Amino acid sequence: MSIEGIDPEVPPSGDGCVECLEAGGWWFHLRRCAQCGHIGCCDTSPAQHATAHWKETGHPYLTSFEPGEDWFWDFRDEQAYEGPVLAEPSSHPHDQPTPGPAGGVPSDWMDHLHQ
Repeated sequence: MSIEGIDPEVPPSGDGCVECLEAGGWWFHLRRCAQCGHIGCCDTSPAQHATAHWKETGHPYLTSFEPGEDWFWDFRDEQAYEGPVLAEPSSHPHDQPTPGPAGGVPSDWMDHLHQ
C-alpha cells in the first residue's frame, strides 16, 4: 500500500533533532518526518522543530522516533493513524537519554517545556 506523503524507504536523518544539534539546543521527544526522514523535536520541546519542518516543507506525516512507539500523525487533520514500517532505525538509540542529547540538557529542563 502506498500513501502519498510517506516514503518508507527513506532512512532517518540521524539520532537527534537536526536543528537542536546544530544550534546546541536540546529536546524532550523526537519525531521523524515520514516523507524525507528529517528528525525534529516534539511540540513539548522548547524549539518545536518537527512542526516547523512541516510548516516549511508541507510534508504532512510524522511518526514518533521514540523506542516502542509506532504511531503516525497527520498535520492536516490533526489525527493519529497507523502507517507502514519505515526504514531502520525506527527510533533513536535506546541508550540515548530522554530528554536529550546527553550532556546538553539544562538542570531546570522541566521549566522550559511547552504544555
